[in-house]
Amino acid sequence: FFCYLCPIFGAIIADQWLGKYKTILLFSLVYIVGNLVLTLTALPVSIRAGGALPGLVVAMITIGLGTGGIKANVSPMVAEQYSRFRPFVRRLKNGKEVLVDRELTVQSIFNWFYWAINVGGLSAIATTELEANVDFWAAYLLPTLMFMVCIVVFWLGRNKYIVSKPTGSIVVKAYRTARAGLRNHRVAKKENRLVVGENGKKLSWIDYAKPSLATDATSMGWDDRFVDELRTAIRSCKIFLCYPIFWLCYGQISNNLISQSGQMNTGNVPNDIMQNIDPLCIIILIPVFDLLIYPGFRRCGLELRPVARITIGFLVAALAMAYAAIVQHLVYTTGPYYKHPAEGGNGFNHISAGLQVPAYILIAIAEIFASVTGLEYAYKQAPESMKSIVMSIFLFTNAGGSILAFCFNSIAVNPHLVENFAIVSGLMGAFTALFFVCFRHYDQRDADEIMDKTMFEKQSDHY
Repeated sequence: FFCYLCPIFGAIIADQWLGKYKTILLFSLVYIVGNLVLTLTALPVSIRAGGALPGLVVAMITIGLGTGGIKANVSPMVAEQYSRFRPFVRRLKNGKEVLVDRELTVQSIFNWFYWAINVGGLSAIATTELEANVDFWAAYLLPTLMFMVCIVVFWLGRNKYIVSKPTGSIVVKAYRTARAGLRNHRVAKKENRLVVGENGKKLSWIDYAKPSLATDATSMGWDDRFVDELRTAIRSCKIFLCYPIFWLCYGQISNNLISQSGQMNTGNVPNDIMQNIDPLCIIILIPVFDLLIYPGFRRCGLELRPVARITIGFLVAALAMAYAAIVQHLVYTTGPYYKHPAEGGNGFNHISAGLQVPAYILIAIAEIFASVTGLEYAYKQAPESMKSIVMSIFLFTNAGGSILAFCFNSIAVNPHLVENFAIVSGLMGAFTALFFVCFRHYDQRDADEIMDKTMFEKQSDHY
């Protein structure tokens, strides 16, 4: 929860003062301090001296803070390295001309960024084995050393990155703008002088913050363009309202699905290593989606735009939880311990943990459709001055999923795990329908806006 609350602070620091690069570097150092504290206080000598618990608390706070500062800024900075804003035509060696589209390029960038994250996530296999065969300090030491190497590499490339400058006090400015919009809209409605736009529709409440509509604009510290940017940011954030339920589904792989595998026969494999099937599937599937499935849809004239992809991801997540409920039912109907395996000294039921694999595959597919697209949408729809802030709001929805998970604690135990998975599946299904009904028009509207802004440029470079 804490590490998805902290991105807001990292975003404010980046957008207002330091910029993304320096903020990532700063919070990386904070993260390393937390890792060092965790590793050192896990040594046998520290445990004997009573330093394990205080060290764990300090490490959790420090690592959570570092994680948040990094998460809010790293994905926008990655996407910023692609500096072409206009589609252009490129001639290949065979003489064929192809259109290089920014929207599709950014989509691909986020796919491969998520792929890289999950390559790193496979390190959990090594840390699990180190924990089981050496000790906890060894399991903590490996990622600590690897992250130190990453910081050095990141610092060495400092002169090669495209680095955007901080834009000032965006949060305070946005708050004042929104407050002015609400106040002016309320007054205009009360006095029956609501303004109609060029399209014949009434203006949004935020439009009433524009200096061009104010009788006295001298005290306003913003312009019409900033109001338009804030309206875009608010609109994009509405998309994220259903994400806490999705993260509730995703969070099952790190708690209840691990508990489920502990009730099943895993052979000689530790049950908590099963969750690594998810990043492994993502590593395999993202190239398939990016190079085959998405282009295949486009060749057929079917463009899977963000809302469509997110809806599919939500639906697949609901199916994953429904499948997990079925597997849990099979666990409970199999002996020798039936509804009470892995508790009170009981062992596992005689059912293979291999039955879990389809659930992890479905969750991986759901991530590719919903999680990757959420990152992409948060970046593409946010104004330049609010990239990190909007990204942090998207990441905060993960904290919302963690809060929801607490509400399920009473049924996240035997013999109620079937109900747990079934309710989560039902919630996700209901919110999938709600999401599609509320936001299905966003895809066409976004596509129209992109076409209005599109300009093409010829380029003679060859492959």
